Amino acid sequence: MNPIDTLFTRLRAQGRKAFMPFFAAGDPDLKATALLAREVAARGASLIEIGFPYSDPLADGPVIQASYTRALAKGVRVDDIFRMTRELSADRDFAAHGVPLVGMVAYSIVLRRGPDAFVRQAKEAGLSGAIVPDLPVEEAEGLSRLAAASDFKLIHLVTPTTPRERAVRIAKLSTGFVYCVSTTGITGERDRLPDELLGQLDWLRRQTDLPLCVGFGVSRPEHVRALREVADGVIVGSAFMRRVEAAGTKPFADVARDVGDLAESLAGALNPT
Repeated sequence: MNPIDTLFTRLRAQGRKAFMPFFAAGDPDLKATALLAREVAARGASLIEIGFPYSDPLADGPVIQASYTRALAKGVRVDDIFRMTRELSADRDFAAHGVPLVGMVAYSIVLRRGPDAFVRQAKEAGLSGAIVPDLPVEEAEGLSRLAAASDFKLIHLVTPTTPRERAVRIAKLSTGFVYCVSTTGITGERDRLPDELLGQLDWLRRQTDLPLCVGFGVSRPEHVRALREVADGVIVGSAFMRRVEAAGTKPFADVARDVGDLAESLAGALNPT
């Protein structure tokens, strides 16, 4: 069974939800990315998204765009990221936490390498699936077939403006979980989540048996508490990368502690003891 399916089967049996941090690979460097992944895995993360830096991001807000720019300026490449995730997933202490790794990657990166080669190499590198935010569902069947043949999950996004007929199609093509975008616009921290999100999740719940995981704008314990009864998981990116950004001015050990403290507080709000 794919590790993502194993994760959600276990969480559902326990009555728990998935806490899913995002990190941009290579900011401030790939060694640091692996260390941060280990830190959050030890402090409550269920699944970790690894962002592949790209020069023309589709929906990333200024914090994640800046992190990608810093990583690209240091020469981070796809093979470097695969090497890092391969070593991380093979690490005995990290593997003991049972935390799958999922890539967040622009389709042009997949296409440039070749979809078949990308899926094969990503799985060999320890990734359990990928989110390809700029791949329209109308053009995704080819990559979906390749991913399914390798038991590699391909996660699609549903946004607040997605027409319902199209949302059903997206949910049917998705594997692993459905990425539910909480707001229109780009990623980033927000004061509050939109009221209409709860209605969207309720409707989607009746369209698919896949887990529904919410991202974009989720950054505070109160956001997580508002979602824990209606979502199967929450995705947090900008709040973590804003702390990673501080690596330019403070010791990395302090940055890692700040990241771990945030992970622990959000994981605790999502799955209170």
